[in-house]
Amino acid sequence: MTCPCGASKTYDDCCAIAHSDISLVKTAEQLMRSRYTAFTMGNGEYLMKSHHSITRPINEQKSIENWAKSVNWIRLEILETTKGKQSDEKGTVTFNAFYFENGKVEVIHEKSAFVKENDFWMYLGLAT
Repeated sequence: MTCPCGASKTYDDCCAIAHSDISLVKTAEQLMRSRYTAFTMGNGEYLMKSHHSITRPINEQKSIENWAKSVNWIRLEILETTKGKQSDEKGTVTFNAFYFENGKVEVIHEKSAFVKENDFWMYLGLAT
């Protein structure tokens, strides 16, 4: 199956690698893509694991999973990446995530902040 993140790879050669071992994620964009794919699969465990410890919404895991499974994910569009390379400590990724809910197409537009925690890329939250 083609990876839901939009990379021209199979899931097994793309986000499955991150989902099985987060230490193999090398860039903020790669983490963003793997998180999007986790949303499409309702993989709340990975969403929590890839969320920075100071902002991790652990009490909301089940509701996040339920919502993610209740919509039909369409595609991810990366608009801009700032820093976030393997040698960086922080970065941002601006994206649109399209999904179908209640009979219409919706979009999540977000500029996400990513930082390294224990040498692993983590989603921090909305960038300011």
